[in-house]
Amino acid sequence: MTDTPNYNGLSSEEARLRQHQYGKNELIPQKKERFFKKVFHIICEPMFLLLIIAAVIYFILGEPRDGAIMLIFVIGIISIDVIQEWKTDKTLNALKDLSAPTIPVIRDGVEKLIASADLVPGDLMMIHEGVKIPADGEVIRCADLCIDESTLTGEAERVYKIPAGNELSAKDYWRKDYCYAGTLVMQGTGAIKVDKIGAQSEYGKIGLGVAITPQEDTPLQKQTGKLVKTCAVIAGVLFLMVGIFTWFNIPDHRFSDRLIESILSGVTLAMAMIPEEFPVILTVFLSMGAWRLAKKNSLVRKLPSVETLGAVSVLCVDKTGTITMNQMTVQKVWTGNQQERKLIETMGLGCETDTYDPMEKAMLAYCEEHGISKESLFHNEFVTEYAFTNELKMMGHVWRRNGQLVIAAKGSPERILTICELTDKERGIAEKQINDLSREGLRVIGIATANPDNDEAIPASITDCRLTFLGLVGLADPPRESVKNDIAVCREAGIRVVMITGDNGITASAIARKIGIPGSDRIITGEMLEAMTDTQLQEAVKNVSIFSRVIPEHKMRIVKAFKENGDIVAMTGDGVNDAPALKYADIGIAMGKRGSEVSREAADLILMDDNFTTIVETIRDGRRIYDNIRKAVGYVFTIHIPIAFSSLLGPFLGIAPAALLLLPLHVVLLEVLIDPTCSIVLERQPAETNIMKRNPRNPKEKLLTGKLLSKSILQGLFVFAASFGAYYYTVRNSPAHAPAARSMGLSIIMLANLFLVQVNSSDYDNIFCSIRQLLNDKVMWAVNAGTVILLAVILYSPLAGLLKLAPLSALQMLTALGLAAASVLWYELVKLTKVDEKAAKTEERSTSL
Repeated sequence: MTDTPNYNGLSSEEARLRQHQYGKNELIPQKKERFFKKVFHIICEPMFLLLIIAAVIYFILGEPRDGAIMLIFVIGIISIDVIQEWKTDKTLNALKDLSAPTIPVIRDGVEKLIASADLVPGDLMMIHEGVKIPADGEVIRCADLCIDESTLTGEAERVYKIPAGNELSAKDYWRKDYCYAGTLVMQGTGAIKVDKIGAQSEYGKIGLGVAITPQEDTPLQKQTGKLVKTCAVIAGVLFLMVGIFTWFNIPDHRFSDRLIESILSGVTLAMAMIPEEFPVILTVFLSMGAWRLAKKNSLVRKLPSVETLGAVSVLCVDKTGTITMNQMTVQKVWTGNQQERKLIETMGLGCETDTYDPMEKAMLAYCEEHGISKESLFHNEFVTEYAFTNELKMMGHVWRRNGQLVIAAKGSPERILTICELTDKERGIAEKQINDLSREGLRVIGIATANPDNDEAIPASITDCRLTFLGLVGLADPPRESVKNDIAVCREAGIRVVMITGDNGITASAIARKIGIPGSDRIITGEMLEAMTDTQLQEAVKNVSIFSRVIPEHKMRIVKAFKENGDIVAMTGDGVNDAPALKYADIGIAMGKRGSEVSREAADLILMDDNFTTIVETIRDGRRIYDNIRKAVGYVFTIHIPIAFSSLLGPFLGIAPAALLLLPLHVVLLEVLIDPTCSIVLERQPAETNIMKRNPRNPKEKLLTGKLLSKSILQGLFVFAASFGAYYYTVRNSPAHAPAARSMGLSIIMLANLFLVQVNSSDYDNIFCSIRQLLNDKVMWAVNAGTVILLAVILYSPLAGLLKLAPLSALQMLTALGLAAASVLWYELVKLTKVDEKAAKTEERSTSL
């Protein structure tokens, strides 16, 4: 532990000038995609190509007015998509900023947290255990600083660092008084003066030769892509069929007009058949979902994980800081026959001078309460240390105090007892006391000491020491107040909560009992786990939810066992060694407050407040987001059916092209309505009341299930029957009534759209419940009002003539409203049967629980 004079770092102005000179600390500068390139990509979508073709055909037909209106609508829809994409990009960039790696630096003489990209040469960065070093730099001061440099050197052995000036660093290429970007701090702390950043660092030199990995589509994106392609193929076949039928329906037209009218009818159907909203739904729902989660302290690093959240069936959590408050306090001290002050003093000497560990902070605070200050403990000469490892589960410091050597050791009491000189009777008393303290839910630490005669007598490792046992310290980290209720919510949602802790089994069991984890008496310890085969562990995890005295390497095996059993596993972690298990879990959740940079990089989700309640709320929101994606997909199919069938049936019934219910112009008009409905309205839908009272969804289940498709087709056919029936009833006597008939059919589709959103908000809750939940939602009111205003404008303004529509009488409008309501509200009767099913399932599950 080397003490050096304080170093004030750069001033803010110096840092600004240096960033202007050296640029950002990035391997590859971020390139922005040009606005026109984005617009071009949108225009190249099949739907928009069809719209532009239809507009061109209108101009060829000699109807420039219709062509111009069509292009205005096309520009309107493209604008909606561009704005939506801009908002999505803005949201994703904001999420990137939130999840960007940060590093503490000294600037203007004070410690500040800045983005790693803002580091400049000359900055003084403060590093500690778990940090991935973001730039090359010289070690100014350090305490037990150990670095894993294998990513650069290929050497597995960890390197202990020393302050600059303590050795001739020119001996080796990889210096011991220097830290390198991309390497990991495994233990200790240090102050590093930044030397090289970005592409100039050793890591950057390697990184420049590596190509950026192309981003692959997620399984959900691939599913929707297939759906769109399938619909496009069907649309192509029907395009030909409708074109042929239209050709034979108008034998009296000139050849050119006959050809163009036939193509126009086919284009109308093709437009109606392609559900181009699917990619928009995925992008918007996942990005907006991630943004909403960020507001609730859950930072999503990988968008597909938003979808996976809804399928989580096993939740593996750390006890400390997640289930508990991470506010350790010393509750009890047991000294046996030893002096209490000596035990407290030794406990303090066994702590790090610059500690990040909550347990050590609690111990040092207890020393202060008993008149033993940090200054009195640490002003002595530090000789050496026995570093803590997960295998040893104990550590020690060697000090020279008043000319005498002192070994101060602490750790797992079971391990500490193995290196202490005790009689069988004394050992038995100590073991009984360990059990008694553990049953109270306390974390128990053993304290021991020794006084070597001279430096040569200091043992090489802690396991070679023969110590005097001083006693036990019992620390408490009480469970968070909300955890018991959260565990109950998880149980009702069919999610198993599994506690994984480095603490002993009795303490873990006591905490589990307090918070309501079932089977708190069944425990697997790290030693038991070591003795198990993977098959045995796979069988054991079916009934055990508490794992004690585990090391981070065990977490991977636990996660693997659950996954082999078919579970979808979410797992929390905070240490460097947790990273592999976080990566392997279906959802890796890193701690934002106490988590290491490495664990945060490996995770899918970062918990900004380290709170168990936030995890439960995140899973609830994950289920809501996935539910809403499915509702939106179902809605798109439902609303496209009346549009597609109207375009298909008209030519088959021999209706003249000019008298059809929907012309390309009207399909575009409906798209103006559909786009905001599926990308804004349905994304905002609140969670259903029973969302955490049902089992996790099957992850293998397709987005568009047979059940959802059947429901969508049935709903779509009812809307089609109402709209096309009203239109056909009006138009069958005379084609001259076509504008009025068209207005009737179009009004029913537009009004049915409003009812569809409310009815499909939930598969179980009735429409009144859905409306009540959205009473204060201004966006919902705006969309509903916008639909009514749009309908009024196209029917009762000069625009009606341009759109080939006619105003409806009050009676006709009321009839349209009644038919629209009836075509959708019938599904409320179906929900009544589902409510009975839901009640039966809930009762069955509560009995089993």
